[in-house]
Amino acid sequence: MEFSEWIDLLQWPAMAASLLAAWLVASNRKDRRNVGFWVFLASNVLWAVWGWHDGAWALIALQVALAALNIRGVSKTEPPEHHRAQA
Repeated sequence: MEFSEWIDLLQWPAMAASLLAAWLVASNRKDRRNVGFWVFLASNVLWAVWGWHDGAWALIALQVALAALNIRGVSKTEPPEHHRAQA
C-alpha cells in the first residue's frame, strides 16, 4: 500500500475520534468531558493531515478554528494548577 493510500485511510480514524469525542464531551462527568476535548484535538490533527494531503484547505481552516475551541474547552475542564497541588 502506497503512502497516499495510507493518508486516505486517515479519514476513518478521524471520523471515529470525532464521534467518540462528541460522546465524551456530552458527558455529565467533568473528567470525561476533559478527555473528550483531548480526543477532539487528536481528531483535529488527523483531519488536518488528511485535508493537507487532499488539498482541502477549508477543512484545514475549520480544524484550526475547532482546535482553538477545543483548547478553550480543555482549559475550562481542567482544574486550576493550585487545585491539583492540593488534591
